[in-house]
Amino acid sequence: MDECPDKSSLTLPLILDEGQHEPASNKVEEVESNFHHESTDTTSFLKTFFNGLNALSGVGILSVPYALSSGGWLSLILLFTIAASCFYTGLLIKRCMDMDSSIRTYPDIGERAFGNKGRIWLSVVMNIELYLVSTGFLILEGDNLHNIFPGVELEVAGLRIGGKHCFIVVVALIILPTVWLDNLSLLSYVSASGVLASAIILGSILWIGSFDGIGFHQAGSPVNWNGIPTAVSLYAFCYCAHPVFPTLYTSMKNKHQFSNVLLLCFILCTISYASMAVFGYLMFGSTVQSQITLNLPTRNVSSKVAIFTTLVNPISKYALMVTPIVNAAKKKFPSHYNKRFIGLLVSTTLVFSTVIVALAIPFFGYLMSLVGAFLSVTGSIVFPCFCYLKLSGTYRRFGCEVLIIGCILLLSAAVIVFGTYTALVEIIGSL
Repeated sequence: MDECPDKSSLTLPLILDEGQHEPASNKVEEVESNFHHESTDTTSFLKTFFNGLNALSGVGILSVPYALSSGGWLSLILLFTIAASCFYTGLLIKRCMDMDSSIRTYPDIGERAFGNKGRIWLSVVMNIELYLVSTGFLILEGDNLHNIFPGVELEVAGLRIGGKHCFIVVVALIILPTVWLDNLSLLSYVSASGVLASAIILGSILWIGSFDGIGFHQAGSPVNWNGIPTAVSLYAFCYCAHPVFPTLYTSMKNKHQFSNVLLLCFILCTISYASMAVFGYLMFGSTVQSQITLNLPTRNVSSKVAIFTTLVNPISKYALMVTPIVNAAKKKFPSHYNKRFIGLLVSTTLVFSTVIVALAIPFFGYLMSLVGAFLSVTGSIVFPCFCYLKLSGTYRRFGCEVLIIGCILLLSAAVIVFGTYTALVEIIGSL
């Protein structure tokens, strides 16, 4: 993998114009693919728009019906509030970059605002987020495969392994060779299908509800106060794409249009998330599971389309998600070590460690709720606010802007505290 010296960025694989050929790493939360590249500032409005949609389209769409079920109908207000807050913090990232032309990546913003500690802190948050989302991919695969093939079991040395755990191990073994690859360019473009996958899944759900006999008849409850922390945490997880924004911005030919790109991306993705939440909740009510695909009747063709679309994407994205972690780990070894061997060792160890975590905490909804409450809110909302306040000096004078940022930070603090606590209690209680 090519790397820019002393720089690391969690970005998505841009669909580059002619003349740009330098892809390398990945993010996605329910963001999703990562690329290092030297920008030549030639990406068009349309391609930047597509890349923004891809960054915001992820596995979070599977959990929004469960989030709505947890919080009730009124929690939709929180979905729109989180979307608006994340859009605004995306604009703050743009303003930070406008203040200093040397800023090219998300960690650069942290370093410019708070020195090397800012870069390290942000890198740690993003890498932990990538690790847990990768673990969530394995849980998602295990859940859905077990739903399709419920009778599968594996016996090794007298030890019986249940279907779900068995599928987690099998999927990890399938994924393992992909994390050994030096060049992930092909996988990165396969994983750039997030927009298409989300559209297929939403379309399949609508078809199932309209024509496969399920209907949209569940009334649901207006509000469930106990479930609000879970709901808002999962909503936040859907919008954790901010590490991608600096790369989108620096690659864009006409940077003045970036705000419009961001607005369109957030509007369309929010419509998609809200539609999935509403239709899923109307179809299954309080019985909707943490992944709506687990509620679908597996005998129907439309259900199989939704489930298999759900299964393919994480397999292609896993390697790209963990690559930044592997690269960061390799840098800790002395230069005289064989980098190829170290890369294989680190990537293999990383895969097996995510398997262990997935087997120990096989709760997709709770784990993604924890990621959303603590890591996504911290990295995508809190961090841009503090960096902007520090770089702009706006905090020195009270005004409308400071008031808006203050309200966003208060909301974020509440989500981090209550959302993280609730997720941890649910995980511990389910073990």
